[in-house]
Amino acid sequence: MADEVRRKLNAVMESGRPHKEQVDMYSRTLASIMSMCDESQKGNCLNIFVETVIQENVGLVVSRQVLQEFAVAVPSLPSEMAKKVVHFTLDKVQSRVISFEEQVTLLRTHLADVYEKEQQWREAARILSGIPLETSQKHYTPEYKMEIYLKVARLYLEDEDPIQAEAYINRASLLQGDTKEEQLHIHYKVCYARVLDFRRKFIEAAQRYNELSYRTIIDEAERIVSLKHALVCTILASAGQPRSRMLATLFKDERCQHLPAYGILEKMYLDRIIRGTELQEFSALLATHQKAVTADGSTILERAVVEHNLLSASKLYDNITFSELGTLLDIPPAKAERIASQMITEGRMAGTIDQIDGVVKFAAQETLPTWDGQVQSLCGQANDIVAKIQQAEPQWAESTLSALLSA
Repeated sequence: MADEVRRKLNAVMESGRPHKEQVDMYSRTLASIMSMCDESQKGNCLNIFVETVIQENVGLVVSRQVLQEFAVAVPSLPSEMAKKVVHFTLDKVQSRVISFEEQVTLLRTHLADVYEKEQQWREAARILSGIPLETSQKHYTPEYKMEIYLKVARLYLEDEDPIQAEAYINRASLLQGDTKEEQLHIHYKVCYARVLDFRRKFIEAAQRYNELSYRTIIDEAERIVSLKHALVCTILASAGQPRSRMLATLFKDERCQHLPAYGILEKMYLDRIIRGTELQEFSALLATHQKAVTADGSTILERAVVEHNLLSASKLYDNITFSELGTLLDIPPAKAERIASQMITEGRMAGTIDQIDGVVKFAAQETLPTWDGQVQSLCGQANDIVAKIQQAEPQWAESTLSALLSA
């Protein structure tokens, strides 16, 4: 069969007929290969077909049209055969890739889809990133380029390579102002949140996940997943004011009450000590990269809980010895001292360390200024609400206030 295909193709190439007739003859040959060729020989026949039609003595107009038909027919092939044929084609057209940019893009897109279905994420990303979006003579729309960059980023994230993913996220970010498709902007936000998550920038990731959980364009189930990710990232974040604010935001969100990690969220928000035995259910929610071990030998979760417990202890005690602190945190005294020292140095906890006496002295919490600030904030918000009511319904507001003042 392969010899017959080669003979037919050579006959077309040497016929000297008009371009349209040559295209029709090549098309019929391709159709016969796809429909009549035995499966064991089809791949070889297609390779011969490609090798012939891309030769320089075949007119470029003819080659492009025929290779386009070939690229459209490739998805109907079995996956293994498609991979071999497309790789062969990409190798053969490499020296003339500028002449076949549109066809190469189609082939790379399909090949990437095949690898993605097989969960070969890195290979799919490598193939897709080979599309020359920036150096191509063909004009690609900003929407198409952004879509490809985000897909490559997502594939690298599936392969747990946030560094490569971030590089393509950065390329996509430059196109945000040029596209109005909201769905692409949502995909960008999701990918960027996942990159921050992988890079252990948990508070920033939590803020972006939480923002996504309010976007009505996203399906309700996906919004709840984003909220769960926000909760997990907040719990894993280093103790301090940014995390405290995020804990407050999530604790006041009624949707969180139905999430499996709500118990841990509640204890963290209320500054209660958390024991290691309480973390088993929450540990099951963690992704692989969130179970990584830190430099001191503890997991990210263990480190976050120790820091939380230390911050909670600072609100219960005026001072505590290293040995007692180690017992409270269920870690060696030296490690307790080291973590306390780091948190104080970074400004995440107020206090001092007396190494001679082996004591951590926590700064007294001045509750009155905090209380005054909260009352002032509440009064300010109430005034804003009254002002908006007066603006929207001036007559009703005036009559109501008059009635209240005269009562």
